[in-house]
Amino acid sequence: MKAVVKHQDPDKEFYTPENCYITELSNSADDPDVSIARARVEPGVRTRWHRLSSTAERYCILSGRGRVEVGKLAPQEVKPGDIVLIPPMCRQRITNVGEEELVFLAICTPRFSNDVYEDIEDNPV
Repeated sequence: MKAVVKHQDPDKEFYTPENCYITELSNSADDPDVSIARARVEPGVRTRWHRLSSTAERYCILSGRGRVEVGKLAPQEVKPGDIVLIPPMCRQRITNVGEEELVFLAICTPRFSNDVYEDIEDNPV
């Protein structure tokens, strides 16, 4: 890794089939140990069941209110300041239960790549 300052570009936000908006803040071969993305879920929206192979993920809730479902844990309410730890191959989804956007950082180790993502909506077990 080399020293660099990366600036967020809101024009780079994209919508995913998972039902949320993503802005990649840091995800490059220059820093393969971690990636950081800003995720945004609109009010009343629930993301699809999914999991990541060989990649651990952390949600750092920045704003809004959500209900997260991770692995076999009971669904839990999350709010700004909460951190959700998600091991590799652990099913996950999050629902925006508030009236404003739910915004959180998705921090992956090693860095996220599309080949580790698995949609399991039809078979979440």
